[in-house]
Amino acid sequence: MAVGCFAGCGSKEAKKDADKFYIGGIGPTTGDAAIYGTAVMNGAQIAVDEINEAGGINGKKIEFNFQDDQSDAEKSVNAYNTLKDWGMQVLMGTVTTTPCVAVADKTAQDNMFEVTPSASSTDVIAGENVFQVCFTDPNQGTKSAQYIGENKLAKKVAVIYNSSDVYSSGIEAKFIEEAKNQGLEVVAEEAFTADSKTDFSTQLKKAQDGGAELVFLPIYYTEASIILTQADQMGYQPKFFGCDGLDGLLAVKNFDTKLAEGVMLLTPFAADATDDLTKKFVKEYKDKYDEVPNQFAADAYDAIYAIKAAMEEAKVTPDMSVTDMGDALKSAMTKVTIDGLTGDKMSWSDSGEVNKDPKAVVIENGEYVGM
Repeated sequence: MAVGCFAGCGSKEAKKDADKFYIGGIGPTTGDAAIYGTAVMNGAQIAVDEINEAGGINGKKIEFNFQDDQSDAEKSVNAYNTLKDWGMQVLMGTVTTTPCVAVADKTAQDNMFEVTPSASSTDVIAGENVFQVCFTDPNQGTKSAQYIGENKLAKKVAVIYNSSDVYSSGIEAKFIEEAKNQGLEVVAEEAFTADSKTDFSTQLKKAQDGGAELVFLPIYYTEASIILTQADQMGYQPKFFGCDGLDGLLAVKNFDTKLAEGVMLLTPFAADATDDLTKKFVKEYKDKYDEVPNQFAADAYDAIYAIKAAMEEAKVTPDMSVTDMGDALKSAMTKVTIDGLTGDKMSWSDSGEVNKDPKAVVIENGEYVGM
């Protein structure tokens, strides 16, 4: 199917579908990162339902289709092609960074407007058509070091990161750079790879021997759960601080969540916040999915509303081609401002980066609590 053909090629199917906006989503709903993708899918669906119930976008309803990519780049590209065949006009995704980089190459070729809720590498926004709702990796690394330094959480710190992952290594590099400005002494800078992520005893021993009072973990929740377990087994009890990749830690299967008590993470969303929008979203999410939403669900909710704001600003219509809609939305995105779950007065620069303030949460009594 040619790009944009579904919107007005004269077929009965095209006529039938021409009254809706087709927004696709891609992320892992199975596999190691399924907590992220499932949350994104659910959070986006709540936003889509709200918008449709309120009359849609420019008077047109949204049709939403989310595809599983298992956080795999090849599967993510396959999911993208499936959604193109379905008739996607805008992509809300992908969820994790490496697949998003692969798909962003495809959306750039098609000039399809793309908003990722949570893929945080600057590589994701290399093209002019992609915008992020989450912080970039450099920003997460810088902001984490600043938070630790400004709040005097530790003087000696260690870092354990995944050198084979662009998300983790991107954050780590900027953290190390900013740690110097904050007067933090990095006593251990320990890497692992995708092929060596089950035994962290060597990395933890170096952190312990170096006297690290805090271990920074710019990694995903599965590996973090193993690190916390092994640190406990060796009697090492530093503070642990991470970024949005740690969101999901409390849901790791067979993990003793008591070991997560006191773990801190930089995140733009806290489910216990008392503002009206957060309370409403958390209630809807609990009612619909029987669990407390994490940051990824909130990012996705904001991503859909960001797309809505850009569509309204650009006054796009469903009969536009993908590339024409892409041109209109790229321009509109830098003009809109939204008050979302993950930030007030969120706005976007030409680079695709979001402008908003970070927050931090700590795990207390099995819940994420704002700091």
